[in-house]
Amino acid sequence: MFRKIAFGVLWLGFLTYAFLFAPPDQPDTFELIKNLSVGQWQDINPLIIALFNLMGIWPVIYSAILFIDGRGQKIPAWPFATASFAVGAFALLPYLALREPNQQFSGNKNLWLKLLDSRITGLILTIGAAILVRYGLQGDWGNFVQQWQTSRFIHVMSLDFCLLSLLFPALLGDDMARRGIKNQVFFWFIALIPLFGPLIYLTVRSAGSSAECKAQVPLPETNINTELSH
Repeated sequence: MFRKIAFGVLWLGFLTYAFLFAPPDQPDTFELIKNLSVGQWQDINPLIIALFNLMGIWPVIYSAILFIDGRGQKIPAWPFATASFAVGAFALLPYLALREPNQQFSGNKNLWLKLLDSRITGLILTIGAAILVRYGLQGDWGNFVQQWQTSRFIHVMSLDFCLLSLLFPALLGDDMARRGIKNQVFFWFIALIPLFGPLIYLTVRSAGSSAECKAQVPLPETNINTELSH
């Protein structure tokens, strides 16, 4: 119950801060979002470009955990995972508040779950994130700090990125348990490395042991009694 209350309070606190205490909206915010979305990146700080695109990688990282975790929950995970592509942690925090501990997976994995569970997916995400981080490091930090202090969009997006990094361990333990991974050192190694810790986990984790119920048709018993005559 404490966990549920803590995530609920954090969600309400983040909402309150984002809309009441964060810097005000800027007149060019919509234009900036549109240009970032369609790839018109001229005159945009590479740090902002990288951050915006990394916020598209985070929901895929969480989806690789949530859709499997949701199989054992009373609430479906897909609405929260889908909404996170638009609003990040604002959508994930309610799920974390409502979900129950779930260290087992039952049923068959469909094609979607197999894709999310694939190490290749983790590898592709890792390569993409590394390219974005490398590109972002070429940006103007002074300009980024100035925009962080004056633009609600940049300010909240940055905090959202940090919050997504901090929330991942809340799902990590159960996912490791579902895969039979019992290693506290490995848990903290993944949990304490922002962004690339979860990406490393998706790349190296073993496939979940889905309790696939395959019908076994009993074969009729046959007596192989060979009578030797003669």
